[in-house]
Amino acid sequence: MKLISTVVRPDRLPQVKAALFRAGVTGITISRVSGHGGERELQEHYRGGTVVLEFREKVRLEMAVSEPFVEPTIKAILSSARTGQVGDGKIFVQPLERVIRIRTGEVDTAAVTAVTADEVQRRALKEATV
Repeated sequence: MKLISTVVRPDRLPQVKAALFRAGVTGITISRVSGHGGERELQEHYRGGTVVLEFREKVRLEMAVSEPFVEPTIKAILSSARTGQVGDGKIFVQPLERVIRIRTGEVDTAAVTAVTADEVQRRALKEATV
């Protein structure tokens, strides 16, 4: 099991989410974050003064996946988040020692397998063929 965290541009979120659903990843946590990487600082004028914007608005997605979903998840993020410009984001893959579903007490792979994963994959395949 792995914890995959990715930071992407906010405008790419709909494409990334759709790609993850097509890959069968349904358990996603999304946070709005600010960060600074390789992008240049922006200077804006506000009320007669210059404001330096060091941090850019980004979206962080986190998902716990079992081993068979690791590479498809990474490929889905890469194909949907990439614009080819500085600031596209990063993907972080970390090992997970233990996962417990609070509602049922299921552990590890059973806890990260979505209850509706089969249904989500069927819908995604259907949409792709339409």
